[in-house]
Amino acid sequence: MLPSAALIAVLVNPSNTSTASDIKNLQEAERPSGQNIVIAHASTEREINSAFESLVQKGVGALVLDADGFFRSRAEQLVSLAGRYLLPTIYSDREYAFAGGLMSYGPSIVDGYRQCGVYSGKVLKGAKPGDLPILQPTKFDFVLNFKTAKTLGITFPSGLLSIADEVIE
Repeated sequence: MLPSAALIAVLVNPSNTSTASDIKNLQEAERPSGQNIVIAHASTEREINSAFESLVQKGVGALVLDADGFFRSRAEQLVSLAGRYLLPTIYSDREYAFAGGLMSYGPSIVDGYRQCGVYSGKVLKGAKPGDLPILQPTKFDFVLNFKTAKTLGITFPSGLLSIADEVIE
């Protein structure tokens, strides 16, 4: 989407137990892609502000926000900072795009609740929870915010628009 972005940042929460694994996966993906990835850390409101300032000073052209519960609680701040610094950002949950974020791609919360219901039904019918398989998300939501793209001076390619689950006008 942004081929001119020579430097891409990923914002992670170092307090999250999955962050070390996420960083390892990012570094493995970075090598063959040829992209330069900068990893920024934030686990407080103040650190989020500092991370954005630092990333802009480094000339980052785009940001990926790692999935994290703390970040979800700071969605308004994160979307606001991305807008203030005109930093194209992709988020893990559709709620960010509806709050004004550029785009989001992540597991469908609705489908996750459906899967919980199916599991609950099986347990209520006598299945042992330990005998049930672990499920992975199978439905993902891809949401584009056309209004934010216009503000950032970005045009979504038609191919991207055609595969979006939802486009916010």
